[in-house]
Amino acid sequence: MSVFPRTLATALPQGVAGAWLMSQSFPEPGIYPLMFVGLALVIPAFRRLHLLDALALGSVVGFIYYGFLADWTTVYLGFLPWFGLVGVQAILVAVGGVMLTAAWRMGDGQRPRRTFPLFDEHPATMRMRIVTALLVSAAWTSREAIAAVWPFGGFAWGRVIHSQADSVLGHLVTWWGTSGAGFLVVAVVTYAVLVLTERPDYDSGRADLIPALVALLVCVPLAAPFAVGTGDTIRVMAVQGNSNSALFADRQPGESITDHYTAMKDVLDEDVDVVVWPENAADVSPLSNDDAYELIDHIARSVDAPFVFGTITWEGDESFNSVLQWQAGVGPVDQYDKIHPVPFAEYLPAREFFYPLAPHMFDMVPRDYSFGTRDTVFDIDGVTAGVNICYDIVDDSIFRSMVASGAEVILAPTNNADFGRSEQSIQQLGIARIRAMETGRAVVNTSTVGVSAIIGPDGRDIARLEPFTKGVMIADVPLSTVITPAMIVGYPLEQAIILLGIAPLFVRNRRNA
Repeated sequence: MSVFPRTLATALPQGVAGAWLMSQSFPEPGIYPLMFVGLALVIPAFRRLHLLDALALGSVVGFIYYGFLADWTTVYLGFLPWFGLVGVQAILVAVGGVMLTAAWRMGDGQRPRRTFPLFDEHPATMRMRIVTALLVSAAWTSREAIAAVWPFGGFAWGRVIHSQADSVLGHLVTWWGTSGAGFLVVAVVTYAVLVLTERPDYDSGRADLIPALVALLVCVPLAAPFAVGTGDTIRVMAVQGNSNSALFADRQPGESITDHYTAMKDVLDEDVDVVVWPENAADVSPLSNDDAYELIDHIARSVDAPFVFGTITWEGDESFNSVLQWQAGVGPVDQYDKIHPVPFAEYLPAREFFYPLAPHMFDMVPRDYSFGTRDTVFDIDGVTAGVNICYDIVDDSIFRSMVASGAEVILAPTNNADFGRSEQSIQQLGIARIRAMETGRAVVNTSTVGVSAIIGPDGRDIARLEPFTKGVMIADVPLSTVITPAMIVGYPLEQAIILLGIAPLFVRNRRNA
C-alpha cells in the first residue's frame, strides 16, 4: 500500500500507527528511532487529501500522539484535565494538518509539466523534492512553534527534537535551536520518503539520500567546541529529598523541608560553592515562619555557601512560585519568581469563564500564582547562574534571556511529585538535556522526587540520582560563557520557518496533486 493515501479512510490507520510510534520515541520507552518511522507514516498521510479530511486526520493524529505522550497528567488529576489538554493539542494538530496538506499541494505544484531529457530530469526532480520537503517540514515545525506559546502560554512538550535528547541528533540544537533542529529532522525524513517511495526518474535516484543525510549529520560533530567551558567550575551540592510534595498529597506542613534537610544533614561539612534544593522544597516559607527561617539559616551557615531553594512567596495579595538565594545571617539576597506558571494547575486563566464550566475540577486550583517579572539570573559569589522553575524549562524566551544576561550555568529546580512514578520526570530531563546542548551550559536539574541530574554542556550526565530516593549530588560543574549559534540564529530562524510554513495557505498552487 502506498504511503500516500488519497482518502481519509486509508490515511487514518497510517496516521494512527505513526502517531503512536512517535509517542514511543519519548521515555518511556524512549526508542528514539521510532520518531523517524512515525514521521515517515504521519506526514505522507496528509498528501492528496481534501482540506476537511486533513482537519479530521490531524485531530486524530494529535489526540493519539499527545494522549499517549502526556498520560502522566492522569496520575493525580484524573481523566478530565488529560482530556482537556490533549483535546486542545488535537485541535492545533488538526490545523497543522491543513497546513501540511497545503504544503504538499504547493510542493507537488513544482513538478515539471513535461518530460525532460535524462540529464535535465535528475536535477529538476531533486529540486522538487527538496522544495517539497522544506515546505512540509516548515508546516509541521510551525505548528510546534505556535503550540509552544499559544494558548495560555502554550504546551511545548513533545516537540520532535525533544525525542532526540539521548541521540547524536540532539546536538543539532546547538546550531539551530529547538525549532531549527526539528525542522531539519522532519525535512530529511520527508525527503527520504519521497526518494524511497516514488518511482525513480533516473537510474541513480536513491543516491539523492546521500546529500540529505550528510546535511543532517554535518553539524553534530561540530557541536563539540560549544561544550567546552571556560575551564572554571562551581562546586554544587544538589539535594533530592524524596518528599511527599504532590499538590494534593496527604502531608503536614514542614514535611518537605524536613525531608530535604534529612537527605543532606550528613554532608553539611562538604566544601561546596552553592547548595540547590528543588522547587517548593521549603514548603514552609522562611519568610513567614521563624522555625523555617532558623533551619534554612542553619544550613547556609553549616555549608558556608549560598543556598538556593524553592518556596512560596507573597507580595500583598499576590503569591509567587519562587526560588530564593539565601545568605547566612542575612536572609534572602535574590529572588526569582516563576515566569511561566502552568495554566489550569498553578493558575486558572479567565477564571470567570472557565470556573462555572467545571467547578468541582477547578476547585483544585483555589488560587492563582502571579507571573514573575524579576530577572532570570543570580550572582553566586561572582558566578552568574540562570534560574528557571519546572515548566519554565520549555520556555525558549527564558533561556535566551538568561544567556543574554551572562548566565554561566543553569539551575533548574523542579517538583515532579504530582506525576508519581510516571514517565513525566524523565521526559522533562530530556528537555533539560536539549537545553544544555542548545545553550552550551551545564544544567542542574534538581527534583523533589527525581529524576535529578547534573547535565554537562554536551548533554551527558555529570551526576544523577534515581527517582524516589533521598540523595545528594556533589560535583564540580563546568562554567561557560560561550554563545552557541542557536542563541543567535534560533529565534529569527524559527520566525522564518513559521512564515514558510503558513505561506502555502495563501498561495494558489499551479495544480493539485
